Amino acid sequence: MYTLENAVVEFLNHCIYEKNLSPKTIQAYKTDLAQLQKFIADKNYSSEITSVTKTELREYLAFISALKPKSIKRKIAVIKAMFNYLEFEDSISVNPVRKMRIKIKEPVNLPRFLNGGEMLEIFKYAYRQTALKCKSSYSYTASIRDIAVIELLFATGARVSEIANLRDPDVNLDSGVITIVGKGSKERIIQVCNIDSLSLLKLYRKLFTGRIAISGGYFLVNRLNKKLSDQSIRTTIRILSHKALINKHVTPHFFRHTFATLLLEKDVDIKYIQSLLGHSSIMTTQIYTHVNKEKQRQILKQKHPRKDFILDNFSYPE
Repeated sequence: MYTLENAVVEFLNHCIYEKNLSPKTIQAYKTDLAQLQKFIADKNYSSEITSVTKTELREYLAFISALKPKSIKRKIAVIKAMFNYLEFEDSISVNPVRKMRIKIKEPVNLPRFLNGGEMLEIFKYAYRQTALKCKSSYSYTASIRDIAVIELLFATGARVSEIANLRDPDVNLDSGVITIVGKGSKERIIQVCNIDSLSLLKLYRKLFTGRIAISGGYFLVNRLNKKLSDQSIRTTIRILSHKALINKHVTPHFFRHTFATLLLEKDVDIKYIQSLLGHSSIMTTQIYTHVNKEKQRQILKQKHPRKDFILDNFSYPE
């Protein structure tokens, strides 16, 4: 009997060995498909793959309907991908999702970001801390590492996982070229041109060269000489922003949003920003055009065609 469990294993192997998806994506797929398997088992439905029909899947959709739309869309996408794969491989003759019309309306959440003044305060606080520490202490080197984190996040606009996974050879501080490995293992090149940023990153590498080697070649390392984790970077950003008196719950993604928003404020073409962020679609990047109200006000005040309309004298009533 070919079961749902067999199908999940076959599909995940396809994703690992043929599609070469990232471990993070594979883990997400495992979690979502395990939830479907548990639902089928808890309902005492047959685990045979041909018994999983539109009826069972509709019940499952009702079961997960309380989740956030984004989570529901992801779970549906994984289930569709699995059944489409099984159909392509002739593992099933009837694809239950083929004629299911599922529409999940996901609200558009505008990205949260910092203004230039807030970002400056975080940098100023982080740099000030180095003057208060003994240069021979680990706390000094750790403070340099923390600055390296914010310099990298803001210089590249990269995601937290992309920064955490940077390898030492990916960071060429002589040329200022940093190679980011993004979603789907796609590489993009970011050039760090700011002299102060490069100088700080060179100092970090000098202080951490031995630790970088011990970690297996990761650029950012912790006190145990292992790769600095995503969560450690989140904690660093939260602490720095709190101590810099920023009245927002700042995450590493704020730096990505701020990077894009401030570039737009400088009138950088959105296609360049799309490339820098690693967005496959310009539609994803365009959300930043709706973010900054002050920039919008400035544009409309200076460039709206109404200002060119010269009317005859008009007397407003008192």
